[in-house]
Amino acid sequence: MDRPRAGLPTLTPSGQAPPAGSIIDLHVHSTASDGGLAPEVVVQRALAAGLSAISLTDHDTVAGVPAAVAAGERLGVRVVSGCEFSTSAPWGEMHVLGYFLPTDSAPLEAFLERCRADRMRRARAMVDRLQGMGVALDFDDVLHQARGGAVGRPHVARAIVRGGGALGMSEAFDRYIGRGRPAFVEKVLPSFGEVATLVHSVRGLVSVAHLKDRGTRAFIERLKGQGLDAIETRHPSHDPEVRSRLTDISLRLEVLRTGGSDWHGDPEPGETHGALGSQEVPAEWLERLDRLRAEPPTVAAQ
Repeated sequence: MDRPRAGLPTLTPSGQAPPAGSIIDLHVHSTASDGGLAPEVVVQRALAAGLSAISLTDHDTVAGVPAAVAAGERLGVRVVSGCEFSTSAPWGEMHVLGYFLPTDSAPLEAFLERCRADRMRRARAMVDRLQGMGVALDFDDVLHQARGGAVGRPHVARAIVRGGGALGMSEAFDRYIGRGRPAFVEKVLPSFGEVATLVHSVRGLVSVAHLKDRGTRAFIERLKGQGLDAIETRHPSHDPEVRSRLTDISLRLEVLRTGGSDWHGDPEPGETHGALGSQEVPAEWLERLDRLRAEPPTVAAQ
């Protein structure tokens, strides 16, 4: 697959590269999807955590990026425009992080609009199933939790908890909407190749997220053949053995590494996402992504 063409690497608002040895977080969410804090507040919290850069990677949207970037320019925190995509996988669903995404691309936004529409369909179907099970819940309760952001299962879970149908988020997932539970509804998922092609067409890069034990060399090598640029090796769900194995695969296959906390804000009862900056991702990893973007595209064989 052709390598995405890009211009010069983006630097901090001051025009300087992040200081050597500084810590970044390349997997962060806001109220634009299922995070708990507004994009500009996320950046404030990143500054307070001592981070030099973050990537805002909300699910199926880049709507929060302009506010985050503006806050970053004021506060001296670099904000990389990102998005977390859901793709099909042999086990069901796999998440893919897109980085350096434009917020004014018509093809990208059309794709994301379709994804968000499917999220609405899915949430409505889950509410219908929950109501059939006797759970006191209305679709407007879910929309209230989403606050205009891309709707996801966490919003359904929060609505269940607020209505008294579960004591916490974990119970809501375990009893009702987790995979294999009675109110679970599948998404309509694009392939990894489709997402990689789209992201590369807008000069972005793709990293596969939190693969855990599913990240075998054979599987990652297959993804590389479809356009994979990086692997998220550092994630709260990755124990030291998984980190080590994924790091070894990334080095052997010559794909870059990314990492992040998957932070969604201050956790509610039953939520287990990592603390902001907890994965201690070095700024050097972002610099390597910048350099990859600056490379000319590979010419496909005729």
